[in-house]
Amino acid sequence: MSHLPSFEDTTDFDNADRGFLGAMVPAVVRAADGRVVWDNDAYDYLKGECPDTANPSLWRQAQLTAKQGLYEVTDGIYQVRGLDLSNMTLVEGDRGVIVIDPLISTECAAAALALYREHRGDRPVTGLIYTHSHGDHFGGARGVLPEGSEAGVPVIAPVGFLEHAVSENVYAGNAMTRRAMFMYGDRLPKAPDGQISAGLGMTTSTGTVSLIPPTLDITRTGQEESVDGVRIVFQLTPGTEAPSEMNFSFPQRRALCLAENATHNMHNILTLRGAVVRDARIWSRYLDEAIEFFDDSYDVAFASHHWPTWGRENVVTLLSEQRDLYAYMHDQTLRMLNSGLTGPELAEEMRLPPALEQAWHARGYYGSLSHNTKAIYQRYLGWFDGNPAHLWEHPPVELAKRYVDLAGGADAALAKARGYVGGGDLRFAATLLNHLVFAEPENTAAKEELAWVYEKLGQGSENGTWRNFYLMAALELRQGPGTIELDTSGGMAMALTTEMLIDSIAVRVDGPRAWDEDLTVDLALTDEGRRHRLTLHNGALTHRAVALDTAPKTPAQCTLTLTKPQLLGVLAGRGLDGIQHEGDPAVLARLFSYVTEPDKSFAIVTP
Repeated sequence: MSHLPSFEDTTDFDNADRGFLGAMVPAVVRAADGRVVWDNDAYDYLKGECPDTANPSLWRQAQLTAKQGLYEVTDGIYQVRGLDLSNMTLVEGDRGVIVIDPLISTECAAAALALYREHRGDRPVTGLIYTHSHGDHFGGARGVLPEGSEAGVPVIAPVGFLEHAVSENVYAGNAMTRRAMFMYGDRLPKAPDGQISAGLGMTTSTGTVSLIPPTLDITRTGQEESVDGVRIVFQLTPGTEAPSEMNFSFPQRRALCLAENATHNMHNILTLRGAVVRDARIWSRYLDEAIEFFDDSYDVAFASHHWPTWGRENVVTLLSEQRDLYAYMHDQTLRMLNSGLTGPELAEEMRLPPALEQAWHARGYYGSLSHNTKAIYQRYLGWFDGNPAHLWEHPPVELAKRYVDLAGGADAALAKARGYVGGGDLRFAATLLNHLVFAEPENTAAKEELAWVYEKLGQGSENGTWRNFYLMAALELRQGPGTIELDTSGGMAMALTTEMLIDSIAVRVDGPRAWDEDLTVDLALTDEGRRHRLTLHNGALTHRAVALDTAPKTPAQCTLTLTKPQLLGVLAGRGLDGIQHEGDPAVLARLFSYVTEPDKSFAIVTP
């Protein structure tokens, strides 16, 4: 049983309010077409007392993350909070202002910059820093540096940033986006019985996503750069919260930026939307390194989510406890799995030390102790728990039909599920009802009962993303699947390498339909000086690249000579007008005929 810290401790509220200069009124951001992409005023209900439809601990976190406005962190450093999932930090230099992490959407970033300028003057943007490779830290870049304004402005990021920033969208982007709707509760009403927070922030904005490629890579810990007269000292932290991430200090301002490595909640080792499993061990070690590396160079630490921590001793406490949090989860998971416990078993057994349980910043509002320990198990041992009964199970629908039959039919299964509800075992009631819904997807009584169970599980959850998943599941059981379109017209496609563009086609090829196909296409990219040979054989699209002046050993059935922007046009279906081609262009049409479009609203809680 987890023991909460004291609700009488108001330190977080004091820190979240400290330095407040002014809010955006109303806190509503719209796209050019008038569509609302962010509405922080929708959370005004959080000013009231916690209702019985919310966990009091999560309600407290939501009250903190809903605070919106421009805040002074220290002399010359400001943060805009509450205008997106993440914070935008602004550091004043000799001539202008350096922007750190320009939010998700260009519209929100522009609104944040306008709020800063309203209070601090119309300073030009003289530098842009991405702390790491997640979209809520770079997507709004064009909102602070519009097209044509970036000349001479350094764009700084950790080495490997660009590859990691775009690769997620290439391989599993559609599935992650669909699941992210559940994780952030995109379709839920913002209400005491609906979406109240994601723990890390309120939710995600839905505006235009952009990307300006970095012009300066940070390649080593200890690297120093001067931007607009501001000295910055960097610590690389790859493989922590993101594959490409960094902390850095501003010695002149005695301030430390912790990116997303140490925030005011337990973070995810594996996000519920899906991702590559993170390394809790290395995460802990980089936090420990930060304590020593930046020692005595700061009086305040801030991150790209939540509120700052003032006072060197308080920062060391935060870093030390966050370090111990990830180390403890990692080491105890390994101890238990080496004793034979499976992921679900060790997640049930895991408990944090009392000192960490009593730390508000270690509470599981975004990550959770349960799904983080399962993720660590997955990192080391994968999906299979070693029990051969789980090696070749039936898929969900066929498994569900057999369980319902075992229960004595649909009516008996529903009655048994209601019995578990009455007995307070909502977890097993959800399992049994899920089988019934998958066996009989048109069974409205079963779907309504399961939706009710999900609502209760969600409303009791301390974890914001668990709450959102449960409540979204209830909504979709009643209303069916939905989708939200993201506008990625702000330069994301141009940031993809040619290899990634080809991979984005390969992962959409309908392999069984292409089993008997055998074709080759050459893409001669004049602006990158390389020739890419695409081969579709046995239903697999493979590719290799050579120097443009390297003559192919065998001619391709079709060769296109073009630039990368032209290639983007071809992939978007704009034809071959103005593009030099040799061979049979019908081969290209044959290739594209096997490329499928993913279902953006695929079912999750029904078959």
